[in-house]
Amino acid sequence: MKIAIVNDMPLAVEALRRALAFEPAHQVVWVANNGAEAVRLCAENTPDLILMDLIMPVMDGVEATRRIMAETPCAIVIVTVDRQQNVHRVFEAMGHGALDVVDTPAIGAGNAQEAAAPLLRKILNIGWLIGEKTPRSRPVPTPHRSSASCKRLVAIGSSAGGPAALEVLLKGLPRNFSAAIVLVQHVDQVFAAGMAEWLASASGLDVRLAREGEPPQAGAVLLAGTNHHIRLLKNGTLAYTAEPVNEIYRPSIDVFFESVASYWNGDAIGVLLTGMGRDGAQGLKLMRQQGYLTIAQDQQSSAVYGMPKAAAAIDAAVEIRPLEKIAPRLLEVFPK
Repeated sequence: MKIAIVNDMPLAVEALRRALAFEPAHQVVWVANNGAEAVRLCAENTPDLILMDLIMPVMDGVEATRRIMAETPCAIVIVTVDRQQNVHRVFEAMGHGALDVVDTPAIGAGNAQEAAAPLLRKILNIGWLIGEKTPRSRPVPTPHRSSASCKRLVAIGSSAGGPAALEVLLKGLPRNFSAAIVLVQHVDQVFAAGMAEWLASASGLDVRLAREGEPPQAGAVLLAGTNHHIRLLKNGTLAYTAEPVNEIYRPSIDVFFESVASYWNGDAIGVLLTGMGRDGAQGLKLMRQQGYLTIAQDQQSSAVYGMPKAAAAIDAAVEIRPLEKIAPRLLEVFPK
């Protein structure tokens, strides 16, 4: 994979070079010392992946991510030495299309290959993601709905660009929204709690991490909070599971949507937002096949038109809507 490094700290650049050297297939094609230089170099020689620092002179990583995704888009992973202190910047960069975030590998601290492993694993997953071309076959589940039930659920999946999209969508809903909401966002578990707090502060809604064994309930927005998949079980509660282990997306939107199609005992809406790849498309189609309303974000309002495009291509979405029109539609279908 052709990889670029954007970082103004020589020690961090060296740490990344050493980590990448453990995988001979990776080639560092250029190094930029600030975001402005990265924008220019990316236009001249667009890599497969950029490892982007956040805090830099001239132009920071958030603005550089925004510019690159608008002008010469490619996969971007935020790499920082202090991600907890920069949580808001991380979500802002992800809102512009960054795919993930990881700590800068440490030099001289224990086993160098072990220190490089988290970064190399994320790069491997992204390589699968950007190279994935064909949808996987999914079995059609047997519905377990009861027509007499009045329970309501909105299942939402998002990836690159998702934090900003979720902020817009949730701001459009009232605190007394009549349906339960479960969010599956591709984000590392160390950031999930911070993301829930950020969304709660931005939207005014009760956003928190989903807990093992609890049911979705109106008035709560539950965010998948681990690197395991989240599922709805037949008894109506939520559970985290490592299976299927071969899913490159963790947590997988497809896994959750499929469980909703199989086991939700009530009315539901599936919503697939901005993101790279095709996670969620097959699950959304299964929800549609069970008679649920399914909505995909349109191209113009998507930071990365990958997942919604995949859903549209297989006719998984009943409706394709601009981001700002999705919350009003949810309120039409699920009024007070």
